[in-house]
Amino acid sequence: MKTNRFCTALCMLALAGSQTLSPLHAAQKESAAIALARQLNQAFIEVADQVSPSVVVIRVAQKQGRSILGFETEGNPFYEMLPREFRKQMEERLEKQRKQQAEAQSGRPPQFNGQGSGVVIREDGYILTNRHVVEDAERIEVRFKDGRTFPATIRGVDPRSDVAVLKIEAKGLPAAKFADSDKTRVGEFAIAIGAPFNLDYSVTFGHVSAKGRTDLLPGVSPGTPMDQDFIQTDASINPGNSGGPLVNISGEIIGINTLIRGLSSGIGFAIPSNLARDLSDALIKDGKVVRARIGLVINEFRGTTEPGAKNLKGPTVGILVGRTIEGGPAAKADIKTDDIVTHVESTPVANAQQLRNALRNKVGQSVSLSVIRNGKTMKIKVVPELWPDEPPDMVATSSKSNGVQSDDLGVTVKPLTRELARVHGVKLTEGLIVTEVEAGSPAAKRSIKAGTIITEVNGKSVSDLTDFNEALKGADLKKGVRLGTISGGSNKVEVLKSGE
Repeated sequence: MKTNRFCTALCMLALAGSQTLSPLHAAQKESAAIALARQLNQAFIEVADQVSPSVVVIRVAQKQGRSILGFETEGNPFYEMLPREFRKQMEERLEKQRKQQAEAQSGRPPQFNGQGSGVVIREDGYILTNRHVVEDAERIEVRFKDGRTFPATIRGVDPRSDVAVLKIEAKGLPAAKFADSDKTRVGEFAIAIGAPFNLDYSVTFGHVSAKGRTDLLPGVSPGTPMDQDFIQTDASINPGNSGGPLVNISGEIIGINTLIRGLSSGIGFAIPSNLARDLSDALIKDGKVVRARIGLVINEFRGTTEPGAKNLKGPTVGILVGRTIEGGPAAKADIKTDDIVTHVESTPVANAQQLRNALRNKVGQSVSLSVIRNGKTMKIKVVPELWPDEPPDMVATSSKSNGVQSDDLGVTVKPLTRELARVHGVKLTEGLIVTEVEAGSPAAKRSIKAGTIITEVNGKSVSDLTDFNEALKGADLKKGVRLGTISGGSNKVEVLKSGE
């Protein structure tokens, strides 16, 4: 009897000991940290499951003849830097190649030779992507994760932001939600979903590394800068991710993946969701984006040390007016040099991109600017105008000038950006930079070279291509065109004449 009781007690003690020392129980003791890690792990899984049905793989059959010698010509910065004579020869060869390919490909189905990503933004078939994904497309197909494939048409593209909207004939699609990218914070999780290197529905994650990145892309048309306000992320982005969403931990779009700096460098860039949403809404509604300007040349603002900020108390954030463009809305509204623009209506502005954002949809509408002049705040009404270099169907008064053209001078000029300043080894200043000089031209005869900065034309300051073209109107190359230049760090005046 006592022996049985003793055995029973030992068994119970052994059972208790086994429960205390069991791996399961030991794991439960450290579950506070493990549970947190599992929750985060589950959060990423849920985001991927939530967003992936809204992501599409975009396959593009590009028009034949887009490339020659192994690289694309249109929009290629390396191609644009080639000598003009060489480009003409290449263009002739390219045109011949196109004709040959057209004859060879006649009657054959299109070849899908491009791929990118996109995201459904409306349940009735509107898909947001990058312009460069669908550029020169002859045919477009989009494929969903469930295997469904649809032909797509381009609803609209915006070259100055690299945004494009596609349309497919479908209803009830799973549309992703936009986050307010203004509230996105540096350091928060960022998750990219797309098809890098043809690896469909790849999910990578990292963080928002920075916001407000600008000057990453050169302008794509004269006189108008790119819309650049990128979110930087270390989430792995590679070719094929373009056009796909960058989302937060709630599965909301915070950006559209667009750029990378080197493969696997951990530096990628996405168009912020607020900008992408505004532009896509315009493309869906009108098929195009209409931009406004008020004609300001902006200088760097250095706070209360500026002349217009004297007598101010506390920090001031705004845009310092370097000068106004003659005849532009700002000049007509009597905005002056050294004025500080702090708000458009109630929207604060601290840089050129924020000003563009605030004015984008306000062509012809009276808007109120908050302006500080000599320490005093005032309200000034201004009516933004359309950018003068928009396509002719968007400008009622567009006409060609009979004056001197840059080709007559024998130069190719571009707005001086940080990238061009770096390439040519010059200081960033106000003016235009010569990127190409035609042999035997008036410019070449005056020893003007690539890298020369043009600051004045016939006594008029020039800071963009609109200024440059306006200054050349009415000029006479026989009498001479007077250029104020910076070359080799020295200010010079060159008079270009024909027939010399």
